[in-house]
Amino acid sequence: MLNSLFSRTSRHARQMLKHVDKILSAQRDVLSAEAIRKVEAAMTDLREALSAGAGKTVLESKMTGLESAANKWLKSYPNPGLRENVEVLLVAIAVAMGIRTFFVQPFKIPTGSMQPTLYGITSDPDFSRYGSSVQDLKSERPFDIPNPFQRFFHFWFNGVSYTHVVAKSEGSLQGFDENPRRFLLFNLKQTFWLGPDREHLEAYTVWFPPDSMLKRAGLLNAYGQPNSKSFKPGEDLIRLRVISGDHLFVDRMTYNFRRPKLGEIIVFETKGIPPLPPDQFYIKRLVAIDAIKVQIGNDRHIVLDGKRLDSKTPHFENVYSFDPNLPPHESAYSGHLNEQLARENGIPNLAPLFPDEKSEFPLRPNHYMVMGDNTMNSSDSRSWGDFPRDNVIGRSFFVYWPIGAQDNRSSRFGWGQR
Repeated sequence: MLNSLFSRTSRHARQMLKHVDKILSAQRDVLSAEAIRKVEAAMTDLREALSAGAGKTVLESKMTGLESAANKWLKSYPNPGLRENVEVLLVAIAVAMGIRTFFVQPFKIPTGSMQPTLYGITSDPDFSRYGSSVQDLKSERPFDIPNPFQRFFHFWFNGVSYTHVVAKSEGSLQGFDENPRRFLLFNLKQTFWLGPDREHLEAYTVWFPPDSMLKRAGLLNAYGQPNSKSFKPGEDLIRLRVISGDHLFVDRMTYNFRRPKLGEIIVFETKGIPPLPPDQFYIKRLVAIDAIKVQIGNDRHIVLDGKRLDSKTPHFENVYSFDPNLPPHESAYSGHLNEQLARENGIPNLAPLFPDEKSEFPLRPNHYMVMGDNTMNSSDSRSWGDFPRDNVIGRSFFVYWPIGAQDNRSSRFGWGQR
């Protein structure tokens, strides 16, 4: 034992024994009886020398004998270095997949339904909000594009990126890649073509494009078709300032030991929830649990079996921190709107399952109801009802990017989001 602790030669000898024993075990069924006997004899000699506390010279002699026996009788693997690296890579992938499946999973906030608690992707300008035709493709707020060093800093710390493409010749948008080419979780590139007609086209490729780049820039209408605007040489095709959505880790372990609690921010699958697409993940706040009657009052508070939720209810401190004398606002804590209030604020069909404050929605057993914190712009249970609790995959755990603040948004980095 002391030799193993203080003698480097002794440690190397034990490592050599372990390595040869591993190879011998893997090849035992394809080796001859003589080969197995010779290698085992050399291993026994080295073990006995270690047990007897032999000195450095004796150990090195026995290690040389074991090396010679192994080289002579064991079968060599082709490209051993490559095989070792592949084995390490596969183990790393298996560990990463295990962590993702059972512990934490990365998740990107795609929309603004949870603002101002968690932010989705926004841009300046964002013509995807303006309907099917865009006449003026100028920015809502003029901005300067910083130098490359500043752009690098803004992106990696604040999640703010800039895309600027200038027309090389006259023409309009004639074709485009519907989806960016991706590498793992990242958009790699997207190409579109400009020209006076489809026979005279010039290609433009944007590397690392933001999501919905062409719609945000106004080159596509609300139906995904090219707008008819014609560009002149030197004119801006795309001039975008994009603020990335929050990237967070989803805690997949906690709910294996307990049920979700009222008010927690959960991530769930959309399968079996008509009319939602079946292969996506949404993130919302859990507002009702299991076999309960739900109402939304005209005071913008949820009522569960006659019990009104307020700012003293755990996890709803921010949601109900609004001033009741002020009207609801986009991307601000404004409580929850029913359909009557939504129509009064010019947003029809926002909450069809809650026409007014007297309407009750009966939650089914083992089902959940969720709503977004951005009550004026959230597709949630007010329109598509409840869903089975088995759809839940985890809860919001830790915002890992962006690190810094974004414009008038405070930094959400860390695990303090409630």
